Amino acid sequence: MNIKQSIRRKLIQIAAFGLSNCHVGNFAAKGGAKLYTGPWKQFCNPGLNCYSCPAASVSCPIGALQAVTGSMKFDFSFYVVGFLLAAGVLLGRFICGFLCPFGLIQELLAAIPLPRRKLRLPRFAKYIKYAVLLIFVIILPVAVTNIVGMGQPAFCQYICPSGTLLGGIPLLGTHPELQQTIGPLFALKMTLLVVILAACVPVYRFFCKTLCPLGAIYGLLNKVSFYRLTIDENKCIRCGKCARVCLMDVDPVKSPQSIECIRCGACAAACPTGAIRIGFGVFARREKTTDSSTSGCSSACASCSGCQPKTPTRESES
Repeated sequence: MNIKQSIRRKLIQIAAFGLSNCHVGNFAAKGGAKLYTGPWKQFCNPGLNCYSCPAASVSCPIGALQAVTGSMKFDFSFYVVGFLLAAGVLLGRFICGFLCPFGLIQELLAAIPLPRRKLRLPRFAKYIKYAVLLIFVIILPVAVTNIVGMGQPAFCQYICPSGTLLGGIPLLGTHPELQQTIGPLFALKMTLLVVILAACVPVYRFFCKTLCPLGAIYGLLNKVSFYRLTIDENKCIRCGKCARVCLMDVDPVKSPQSIECIRCGACAAACPTGAIRIGFGVFARREKTTDSSTSGCSSACASCSGCQPKTPTRESES
């Protein structure tokens, strides 16, 4: 059975979400929701998946990175940085489009129908996530410390909507003793969560586009990743359909390795000539071209019959 690309991608996203959060029974544990602390928790999920979610089976790379750099020794996390670099070089933002649990949540919100057209963000908005990465993930955990010399996981503490939605709310909802500790910080995070989730309805993947530090890291590695998007110039007819269907506001013809492309495949599915390819090693493939030097036409041209062989007439035969 031929499954549509969009449906196939959604099934992969659901499977990735389920594998990353397979301990669902922890939500209903006796005495309140509990965290899984088994051996798999020492490994990182390539996407944004909160360590504090009761169902989480693996850790979040951003949280793990801050935990190490913010320790009293200010160690460099070779494991987490190496993991992010390896995953990014191999897959790029394919991780965002297929494997990120919070990415799936954003897409489900974007599927909510609105009476008006979906909104597009201004160009500068996509650069905010790089400031978030630099300030909240790298600088603050090292520069701002408490009385014992430990840094604070600033991104997780002040911004991360996945942590609030999948970790904070379930734990507070099932532990009355924790509810007494709620203060202005949690109110700030709840407000930010509501704003982000609400913005994800009119703006496709709002958090992914503007605030996600993982998206910033993988976006930079999109340029060199092995999983690539390529355009066959011999087939492309510059119809613009790929740019119109891209919900990440990318023009694949102009920027096939764009830092915003999540490799969802919508552009390839919409291309009428099959000029777009996505996958491993596609840059090494070459299409056989038709010699059109006599007519000057492109082999992708199908608007006229100028380059087609003509039927000989009686005059030409004589």
